[in-house]
Amino acid sequence: MRTFANVQELKAAVGETFGPTEWRTVTQEQVNLFADATDDHQWIHVDVERAKEGPFGGTIAHGYLSLALLPSFMFEMVEVQNVVMGVNYGLNKVRFPRPVPVGGRIRAAGSLTDVKGTPAGYLSNLKMTIELEGEKRPVCIAETLSLYVPAE
Repeated sequence: MRTFANVQELKAAVGETFGPTEWRTVTQEQVNLFADATDDHQWIHVDVERAKEGPFGGTIAHGYLSLALLPSFMFEMVEVQNVVMGVNYGLNKVRFPRPVPVGGRIRAAGSLTDVKGTPAGYLSNLKMTIELEGEKRPVCIAETLSLYVPAE
């Protein structure tokens, strides 16, 4: 993990890459819980037997589940100290180039593309890429925006 003493240090790191994080296995339990939370029970995610005969040969994680894991991946990569708070501000662009099969292992890396001052604080743009072990094509690429409010 890279720790920054303040947002000025973070700003000086624009252009740097962080990670990769540790590998994580995506489980059917996670997928089922995400399906319950989002009311998205499509069979390719939750019906293990039917999915064996489907286009992916088994159940796959929701694309939005991959996206929902981004904050926890970010916590493994970057910490900004001396802020009142850091909050998710949104996303600029998100793509899901390939599915994540249940049982697959994923990890993330991020590239800091921008940090700019705003009236509300400092807005950072971290381009995150989630990869699947053994595959060249990523499973998720997202430009994440975080707003940091300095303690000073």
